[in-house]
Amino acid sequence: PQVLSTRNDIRDCSVDPPYLPPTATNTTARLAVLRGIMRTHGVHAYIVPSTDAHMNEYISKRDARLGWLTGFNGSAGTAVVTQDKAALWTDSRYWTQAERELDCNWELQRTTSIESIGMWILKVVPAEGNVSLDPFLFSIDTWNSYSRALHGSGRTLLPLKTNLVDQAWSDERPLPSSSEIYSLPAEFTGNSWQEKVAEIRQQMEQHLRRPTAVLLSGLEETAWLFNLRGDDIPYNPVFYSYTLLTNTTISLFVEESRLSTAARETLRSGCPGPLCVELQEYGQVSAHLRSYAQGNVTVWLGTKYTTYGLYSIIPQEKLLEENYSPVMMAKAVKNAHEQEMLRAAHVRDAVAVIQYLLWLEKTVPQGQVDEFSGAQHIDELRWAQKHSHGPSFQSISASG
Repeated sequence: PQVLSTRNDIRDCSVDPPYLPPTATNTTARLAVLRGIMRTHGVHAYIVPSTDAHMNEYISKRDARLGWLTGFNGSAGTAVVTQDKAALWTDSRYWTQAERELDCNWELQRTTSIESIGMWILKVVPAEGNVSLDPFLFSIDTWNSYSRALHGSGRTLLPLKTNLVDQAWSDERPLPSSSEIYSLPAEFTGNSWQEKVAEIRQQMEQHLRRPTAVLLSGLEETAWLFNLRGDDIPYNPVFYSYTLLTNTTISLFVEESRLSTAARETLRSGCPGPLCVELQEYGQVSAHLRSYAQGNVTVWLGTKYTTYGLYSIIPQEKLLEENYSPVMMAKAVKNAHEQEMLRAAHVRDAVAVIQYLLWLEKTVPQGQVDEFSGAQHIDELRWAQKHSHGPSFQSISASG
């Protein structure tokens, strides 16, 4: 039998000099800059997640900090950098990809548990050392897990408002999206945003705790509540925003200049009054929340989409926590019109799939189609359907 040649598409750090495939990224300079910034802040280990400030599964290029720092472009992972070590944790979907994309500055850890990350940190960070992270990129649960992993070890879990990777990335970091945020036509929504706001306020009044405000961090929550759409993140019709909805006021934190004229008009149509949407800068949400939380208030939030950074601003006794916010729960129950729209969308998609299967039957026997051209073709067929705004994830194409 033929002896398989050594793989040349993955790194080999055991030889001298190390072998790196062309897909690997040289991270030496990036790590040197980050470590210099860490020293300035007195940080012994810095944790970098693959998430963004809204706990999105998909993220924008601007938020791909893990990818920039490590070269690894999988959708899930965690990196930890110390002054002399760097390690990446990811799951089995991505082990081969990581070996293709990482250089030899990085150890690949084939696990994802926070316990294993914690144990690694305890080995490499001296007692009395500071372990830092950006609290606006970690969920409440994840923060608590790191806190437990380091508890009693002498190491301090130190939240830093300045993101050290952003500092290192500097001018090379992609700019925020500037594309238009637009109103979804009424024919698709079934309810006006004013009706949705009234429903949430009614739930606030009926709740035993009588919350005075609902905080929305999930991007789909704000998009659904105001019937607005954007394209800040590939495959997701959302835009960067937060909402603080009280009994009498509505604050939408968003880049105002990006709102279409029609979107701005619909949001301002109830001014002045309890259905007037006050537009505030996206970056002002923390300061606004800190000011609001000083009053006699109770803030209702869903912990699944709220970062520890925002959560920690509100005193514990002023919090009403549930897994999902009332907006996420309301969004999950489709009204009759939305159900009709869903069915119609599935019919249009079925037409594209049937056209695709027919095309495959004709072209595969001729040897003219591979997995990549097949994926391209079904995307084209879907785009051709009425109302199409593109697929909800990259087409996964495989045969054999």
